Amino acid sequence: MAVIPVTTAGGAYEVRVARGLLGRAAEECAPLLRKREAVIVTDANVARHWRAPVEASFAAAGMASHWFELPPGEASKSWAQLGALLEWLLAREVERGDAILALGGGMVGDLTGLAAALLKRGCRFIQLPTTLLAQVDSSVGGKTAVNFGVGKNLVGAFHQPALVLADLSALDTLPPRELRAGYAEVVKYGVLGDAEFFAWCEASGAALLAGDAAPREHAVAHSVAAKARIVAADERETSGRRALLNLGHTFGHALEAATGFSDRLLHGEAVALGMVLAARFSARRGLMATAGAERIAAHVAASGLPSELSTLGLACDGRTLAAHMLHDKKMDAGALPFVLLRGIGEAFLDRSVEPSEVAGFLDDEIGRGMAGRSEPS
Repeated sequence: MAVIPVTTAGGAYEVRVARGLLGRAAEECAPLLRKREAVIVTDANVARHWRAPVEASFAAAGMASHWFELPPGEASKSWAQLGALLEWLLAREVERGDAILALGGGMVGDLTGLAAALLKRGCRFIQLPTTLLAQVDSSVGGKTAVNFGVGKNLVGAFHQPALVLADLSALDTLPPRELRAGYAEVVKYGVLGDAEFFAWCEASGAALLAGDAAPREHAVAHSVAAKARIVAADERETSGRRALLNLGHTFGHALEAATGFSDRLLHGEAVALGMVLAARFSARRGLMATAGAERIAAHVAASGLPSELSTLGLACDGRTLAAHMLHDKKMDAGALPFVLLRGIGEAFLDRSVEPSEVAGFLDDEIGRGMAGRSEPS
């Protein structure tokens, strides 16, 4: 088992990475549970695969388990579902010293974490991430939030988990599309700060996606360690270093808003395309070589992820997409910082980008793809 420590002002905890962790969830979580029961939040899809083994683990330890099942999908990361969860937790008489378990992907972890942050001014919670995206990114670092119609993650809190158990066995049950979407966040760590790891992704990404256990373990452990270092240095994005983790997210969140936060575009798919757009925009500004941007696009496409804006079939233009970005939570004194690139592995924060420049770039990207499809064969 790989154990990665995360140390922040908001709390120190471990991320444990191994196969079989969910089957021994009671043993792993017991030191953090004050009562002979577990309160667990999940969604209906995850429950089909993992409720029985987790429930059995607690039963074998002589502990009851109480379950709150959310409807699957990003639409559940909402104010309404947050309210329903809080009402249920209060009815279960969850106390401030108790720990709430979040079993699922990023939606379940974000919603449960925010509920834990709010309930009685702060309860503990444990992340049991079941998707690749959640294991390498959203379960670590303490960002919790819900979405609103005008934008993603606009209401939330920094609230660190007490423990993260990343069971690699859970990846075996993921639909291929979900696995690919999570892989986008793995690639992100290479693009933003580790050119050698990006090269590893080019060499090993196909094996990871095909089910090879060794690259999966390496990708999760390496990504978590990379995020842990950044979070430890800048827990609340005050210095700008943690903001680099938003590479691809500013473009990606706008695309998610334009597609209604639906299954039409998964979060990881939006991040993948957002990274390509950030790289191409950087090349357009003369910050990095066009060949480097297209190398990123090529690997994204080879991984089965969207790499061309035109493939989304959006009924809007660049100006509309840029307007979505103005609702981004990272807006600062009326300006939106963009994570751009000087090369693969060399991300930086640029506060000089004008929305009109982004709108023009996005119009060109939409037009480029459409023009390519209209050429005679």
